[in-house]
Amino acid sequence: MSAPIGVIVVDDHPVFRQGFAALLASIDEVEVLGTAADGAQALALVEEVHPQVVVMDVQMPVLDGIETTRRLAETHPDVGVVVLTMSEEDDTIFDAVRAGARGYLLKGAEPEEVVRAVTTVASGGVVFGAVLATRITDFFARPRQQESVPFPELSPREREVLDLVAAGMSNSQIAARLFLSQKTVRNHVSAVLTKLRAADRAEAIVRGRDAGLGR
Repeated sequence: MSAPIGVIVVDDHPVFRQGFAALLASIDEVEVLGTAADGAQALALVEEVHPQVVVMDVQMPVLDGIETTRRLAETHPDVGVVVLTMSEEDDTIFDAVRAGARGYLLKGAEPEEVVRAVTTVASGGVVFGAVLATRITDFFARPRQQESVPFPELSPREREVLDLVAAGMSNSQIAARLFLSQKTVRNHVSAVLTKLRAADRAEAIVRGRDAGLGR
């Protein structure tokens, strides 16, 4: 009999985190090695317990799931990340894929689907929910745009947020403009600062305006 798959669960909502960990722990093929409430805790826990798979939310404090996935891909490429989130936004899906996630499921997926994703990713495979797989296929089937865009390392949504930041808008104003929660806007702004290696919001504004944004 093969050894169970070592998994850690990362989510900032304690009820979901504990409930989901209990679900996985009830599966014979899986061993839950620990849980974490944010990306920073997850990185430390990976170093401590050496899981095969990390099941991770996207929107979290301290360090979000996308950046955590990117760091894990760089430092622990043998660890498979399955993103499990509420977000169906194309930007979030493709950011996760670019960061190195090997699975992407929506919260509410059937337990069997989640377990199948964990076992597939642990064996080196890639898994996306049926709806998301179709959207990914459609995206890559589109003709590639040739025109250059400022800050190509940013996702379209992050570039849109930077444009509004460069225009001098506050997070609450941006949230109202884009019909997003202020938490989501804060996460986007944090991702922009990280990807641009900007020291603070003021530096991001200057760099955005220099690139023609915020007008």
